[in-house]
Amino acid sequence: METKYLKINPADNVAVAISELKAGEEIVVDGVNIVVKENIPAGHKITLKDFAEGDQVIKYGYPIGHAIVAVGQGQWINENQIKTNLAGLLDYTYNPVNVELGIANANRTFKGYRRKNGDVGIRNEIWIIPTVGCVNGIANQLAEKLREETGCKGVDAIVSYPHNYGCSQLGDDHENTKKILRDMVLHPNAGAVLVVSLGCENNQPEVFKEFVGEVDPERVQYMTTQKVEDEIAEGMKILRKLYEVASKDVREDIPLSELRVGLKCGGSDGFSGITANPLLGMFSDYLIAQGGTSVLTEVPEMFGAETILMNRCKNKELFEQTVHLVNDFKSYFLSHGEPVGENPSPGNKAGGISTLEEKALGCTQKCGKSYVMGVMPYGERLKVKGLNLLSAPGNDLVASTALASCGCHMVLFTTGRGTPFGTYVPTMKISTNSNLAKNKPTWIDFNAGVIVENEPMEETCKRFIEYIIKVASGELVNNEKKGYREIAIFKNGVTL
Repeated sequence: METKYLKINPADNVAVAISELKAGEEIVVDGVNIVVKENIPAGHKITLKDFAEGDQVIKYGYPIGHAIVAVGQGQWINENQIKTNLAGLLDYTYNPVNVELGIANANRTFKGYRRKNGDVGIRNEIWIIPTVGCVNGIANQLAEKLREETGCKGVDAIVSYPHNYGCSQLGDDHENTKKILRDMVLHPNAGAVLVVSLGCENNQPEVFKEFVGEVDPERVQYMTTQKVEDEIAEGMKILRKLYEVASKDVREDIPLSELRVGLKCGGSDGFSGITANPLLGMFSDYLIAQGGTSVLTEVPEMFGAETILMNRCKNKELFEQTVHLVNDFKSYFLSHGEPVGENPSPGNKAGGISTLEEKALGCTQKCGKSYVMGVMPYGERLKVKGLNLLSAPGNDLVASTALASCGCHMVLFTTGRGTPFGTYVPTMKISTNSNLAKNKPTWIDFNAGVIVENEPMEETCKRFIEYIIKVASGELVNNEKKGYREIAIFKNGVTL
């Protein structure tokens, strides 16, 4: 028999329509017969009780906001009847919980590239990275010429990464640009990198070179275009040498403990917190039990569920860092005169998400139940294994770029509405519903919608683990096949 609704937590006073509920039909929830009063779209919420104005709406076992009007039992309740409870900065108390994953180490491996410094990559690509937007065109031409000349034989891809920054920036914005570009230069998915500068930009070539630090000179080279007669000819001369080195690299067995994944969602819907996000959470716990690493970001989409993460911090110091992570981002909102609960997006609402708390409680499921072992500022690189929290906004490309930059080998991206984009590491799309996977097969890499079609989550996760290992070993995801690769850098201040 088809399951038409789901009550996620015993404490909930709303349920989620798995398929469209028609006005007049009857559902039975916890032994109570409820007549559906109006058509309710799939992914949206049906009331399990009569709500008075001010009553808390409970989903996932937590309040997701309060009713702003009276709503009867069996009705559709959405953003028009619910308002967020979020407001301003909060004081938090550390109430640590005990975490027991109970997952065995399976001693799995994948085929990756062991770099000279001991780090591991899952791709062997050649990247051309501009230090400033003024040389984007040169970087693009160099990448195109090298692709034409070599056919990419022996390497996984040859890509340039244009961006708008590197000059006319001040303070934190300038530092953010330097950090992200540095992180790209050092990323192990690149077998070789050519850094292309203009020469007069704020991000001065010699200063940036010192900022990047020690590199393998056979793998990383710099070119300042104002100092050479023909930048294309000079760039190609350098790239040919880099290509000669990188094209000889071969994959070898690497323990799964070396894998680092970023956890991200975008275009979420009412199924995100039921299918794809819990699937990522189960995988994240599995990977961490193997000694690996996962990273959760999108700090504004933690608002309303942040205490769950805070109480899973391994120690008090990490708890304090997480409090700063959350309140600093709230302060950023408030400093611009914006409310902290101004979310979700129109697409989220159309998919069944009504408040930021509802979005956050679904969003944070991506990181499973593991201890929080590290907290990172924007642009910083991973230092500890296990579950890490990273400061970055919810914007898909900015957050995905930040995840790649902290050292993640790939980004696992759940979506209920669909998106084609990718950042500079493989950006795997996991659909929350089967219709999306069916309608957008060139966007979606893995369908988690089967979880509400009677495939047990554990079985879906087994297939997901195998697919992750294949991708880590070289199988391309859709954004790579399509050549959708971009970066975006977080900006807050003035442009000169």
